[in-house]
Amino acid sequence: MSKTIKVALAGAGAFGIKHLDGIKNIDGVEVVSLIGREFAKTQEVADKYGIGHVTTDLNESLALKEVDAVILCTPTQMHASQTLACLKAGKHVQVEIPLCDVYKEGQEVLRVQKESGLVAMVGHTRRFNPSHQWVNNKIKAGEFNIQQMDVQTFFFRRTNMNALGQARSWTDHLLWHHAAHTVDLFAYQCGSPVVKANAVQGPIHPTLGIAMDMSIQLKAANGAICTLSLSFNNDGPLGTFFRYIGDTGTYIARYDDLVNGKEEAIDVSKVAVSMNGIELQDREFFAAIKEGREPNSSIAQVLPCYQVLHDLEQQLNS
Repeated sequence: MSKTIKVALAGAGAFGIKHLDGIKNIDGVEVVSLIGREFAKTQEVADKYGIGHVTTDLNESLALKEVDAVILCTPTQMHASQTLACLKAGKHVQVEIPLCDVYKEGQEVLRVQKESGLVAMVGHTRRFNPSHQWVNNKIKAGEFNIQQMDVQTFFFRRTNMNALGQARSWTDHLLWHHAAHTVDLFAYQCGSPVVKANAVQGPIHPTLGIAMDMSIQLKAANGAICTLSLSFNNDGPLGTFFRYIGDTGTYIARYDDLVNGKEEAIDVSKVAVSMNGIELQDREFFAAIKEGREPNSSIAQVLPCYQVLHDLEQQLNS
């Protein structure tokens, strides 16, 4: 596939803009349609990025013959159904994490993707961040094996706001969204499936209806373990911090920075063509389309993560 890939992007909020900024750096790709919840705000973003078609209806964009692929940066509860709509319309699709918040819906997405033969992947960005790629390269080279991952995912979100401080139309979730990053990354880095998982959660928020604190334990088939702490109550520092404890060293990843156990910086600037994990996952999506292959973070590769999340949800609800 040598022609320019024409893209429709759904979701003109904080994460959609991150994708638009990343795509600007990728040759042979053009965003031709932007879908948003509020037309005026979506038009404003479209004007800034030179996007010609604006709509509040995903189906309108799917009907455009020139659209080859769709990127979905929409509310969690829409992800599975919108991914199915894209595939059934004959479009390649990348959906932001999480693929679903109901496991059987994720299974249906995989079934339809297999039937279609289209490229479909999920935005498990940690697979693409240079800091985690550096660790993965060390593992693949046989120079490092994970014994334990200790991960903290901390936010201060006692009201329903997005990353830009704007009111959300939907409610975020520690298990189905934020834990998904680490559950998938742990299995991916270990090269071994999760075979045991336990979870406990704190009180349910009276208006948001979700647990604001959660603790998860994982064990991989190869014996490695992971401890994950998540909170929407933590008043700084914010973000996700990964400590890799291995047989030959300790590495700590904070966003795109990587240090060893002695807090000595490790240069990850040459790991990939960009330091932007969103841009790198977009590059993988478009490369897979052009090369007619399965992408890293495909539906099939990440679905086991959602099986684990489903099992944890059953455990928490029992």
